[in-house]
Amino acid sequence: MTGLINWLSQLASVTQFNFLTLTQRKGSSAAAIFGIAGVVAVMVAVLSIAEGISQTMESSASPENVIVMRSGSNSEMMSILAGDDVRIISEGPGLARNENGAISSPELFVIINLLMRSTGTDANVPMRGVGRNAAEVRRQFRIVDGRMFEWGLNEVIVGVGAQQEFSGLEIGSRINVAQEQWPVVGVFEVGGGLAETEIWVDSAVLQPVYRRGNSFQAVYARLESADSFQEFKDALTSDPRLNVKPMREADYYESQSELLYKLITGLGTFIAIIMGFGAVFGALNTMYTAVSSRTREIATLRALGFHSSPVVISVLIESLLLAFIGGVIGAGLAWWVFDGFRAATLNFTSFSQVAFAFDVSLPLLTRGIIFAMIIGLAGGLFPAVRAVRQPVSSALREL
Repeated sequence: MTGLINWLSQLASVTQFNFLTLTQRKGSSAAAIFGIAGVVAVMVAVLSIAEGISQTMESSASPENVIVMRSGSNSEMMSILAGDDVRIISEGPGLARNENGAISSPELFVIINLLMRSTGTDANVPMRGVGRNAAEVRRQFRIVDGRMFEWGLNEVIVGVGAQQEFSGLEIGSRINVAQEQWPVVGVFEVGGGLAETEIWVDSAVLQPVYRRGNSFQAVYARLESADSFQEFKDALTSDPRLNVKPMREADYYESQSELLYKLITGLGTFIAIIMGFGAVFGALNTMYTAVSSRTREIATLRALGFHSSPVVISVLIESLLLAFIGGVIGAGLAWWVFDGFRAATLNFTSFSQVAFAFDVSLPLLTRGIIFAMIIGLAGGLFPAVRAVRQPVSSALREL
């Protein structure tokens, strides 16, 4: 017990001495702190893109909602359903119903070209032809400005994300679709979901423009309850008249975001690792400088009977402290600048733009600070070992 107390006392003494001399190394310490802060800020900012996209996809899904596409289709762009298919799907068991029948919306999905508001470059913007029950299927839908389009007319409403990211979508403006001018009459939101990046129009109006006849690409529908899905799915997949793939809406949006999420996460991690190597070298330089400037002091302590381990741990504590400060600064900067910042990127699954908000979440901030601590540990380990491996006699002779 006495030995442990003595060891802890030595550790406290050496650590206190290290902290008291930090002011003598303000330049190198600041360089290490802000180098690590830069790495953490970049890593958190890039990964918050993936978190924002994931959050947008999750907000798009309801546990009671399903989407039905043609079997073998990975996205709406690849699917096609005949009018008879849509009728049979709407008769499936387990669907919620109102006075007009099943709460389902047969829909079309096309891409039109608009300009990005921020850069003026071309962007693939999703236009969706919806059925009369589209708002009831997506229960978070509401018009926030203007009005709903008139059924049977070539009027459009736009999502709040689309209006913010793309030019020419103000109420009263007109967009060019198939060489016709279609007026924008309203702006809608759906609880932050993916549909806020889209432009909506009556599917019956969109069909002849793109020569789709009586065909659609997907049916969105609401179940009586989430537990009704298996009954609904079994009925459709066992019907010999159909060749379809029913999916829970949550599963569909997860599959849509998977490729983009992995790409951005992989890229962000790669960038962080590359920059992290630079930060490690900065920390190494700082800690080697700190150790070199105290060579005689460390040797004196060892000559007086101080153990090697308190010296090693004290150097690591100093390195970890600098890294922690840098991590907190970097994480805080990323949160202040990027959290909630809206942007758009290309969804490689649908080849259309996705508007989203950067999501600098608490778990992401924690990951950034932990990464900073790993950098600090790597940067302090070798100088700490060097501090105790140098012979006491030669260290005492250094100036």
